[in-house]
Amino acid sequence: MEKLKLRWGIESNWTIVAIFIVFALNGSFATWVAKPVTSFFGLDPETISGWIYYPLRILLIFPIYQLTLPIVGWFFGQFKFFWAFEKKFLSRLGLGFLFKDNN
Repeated sequence: MEKLKLRWGIESNWTIVAIFIVFALNGSFATWVAKPVTSFFGLDPETISGWIYYPLRILLIFPIYQLTLPIVGWFFGQFKFFWAFEKKFLSRLGLGFLFKDNN
């Protein structure tokens, strides 16, 4: 736990617990939100092959997870951490131009 505290620049064990809770809740939330979205588009494992449905659903969960992570983090008082986490993560995916300052 000490290594994570040093790596993330966190001083409190309670902050790490909050961060872990946010990661867990957001994963469940993103999965829960993906179900009605796939249904809205008419994607259902009974109407299309599971080999198509599940990869599409996973691809849908990924952006939902990324969008909701700072929001769920905000509810736990960790918005600053998760906003920095998202910017770093998306920059590594080649989407860093979304966060560049125009100055």
